[in-house]
Amino acid sequence: MTTRPRPQDSATLAALARRITECRRCPRLVRHREAVAAEPPKRYRGQDYWARPLPGFGDPRARLLVVGLAPAAHGGNRTGRMFTGDRSGDWLFRALFEAGFANRPLSVHAHDGLELSDAYITAAARCAPPANKPTPVEMRRCQPFLLEELTLLRGVRVVVALGKIGWDAYLRARRAMEQPVPRPLPRFGHGVAVPMPDGITLVGCFHPSQQNTFTGRLTRQMLRSVFTQARRLAAQRLP
Repeated sequence: MTTRPRPQDSATLAALARRITECRRCPRLVRHREAVAAEPPKRYRGQDYWARPLPGFGDPRARLLVVGLAPAAHGGNRTGRMFTGDRSGDWLFRALFEAGFANRPLSVHAHDGLELSDAYITAAARCAPPANKPTPVEMRRCQPFLLEELTLLRGVRVVVALGKIGWDAYLRARRAMEQPVPRPLPRFGHGVAVPMPDGITLVGCFHPSQQNTFTGRLTRQMLRSVFTQARRLAAQRLP
């Protein structure tokens, strides 16, 4: 059963964020994130890139947790905040805003005034990977960060997994923490909602990548519906 955060948890999340930004465990990812920053495309030339791992961000008392894949090379890796400065973020934050989880529909840079209410965003991997594909070893090295976030975010009632990688990462994290999971393991699908034995609900959502949004596999209405559903589930009382 989830509980509300203790007052010191937000400070602990801040300490975790500092440790995440200092991580250099994956040489391939370090090289890639820094190489991207050294030679950005013309539209971003002259901008200072973050070029470090990204911590999660949002409301420490959140009932909604969003689990993505990894920062985009010229999105979060540039701006220093998850889903910020790229097309995926444009879709995600509009949906969060429309569902009442964000105070504005756009996320442009890390100091643009965006705030999340009752929501927290994290990812399975914290560095921008080549071709958006972290290796299994890199995912395992990042997992302790997600485990610590899950421990500190005591109010979470709903987890929205953006894509199968986010879905699988959350289920692996539960098993690593010896938390109960359904058997057989639930399969990812857009709009699929699976209650966990402890009362948390896992909801699947196609990732708002351009591969999905440009092809129409994911529409704005589909994305909005997932977060409207998440809002309703988060408001339900736990058994």
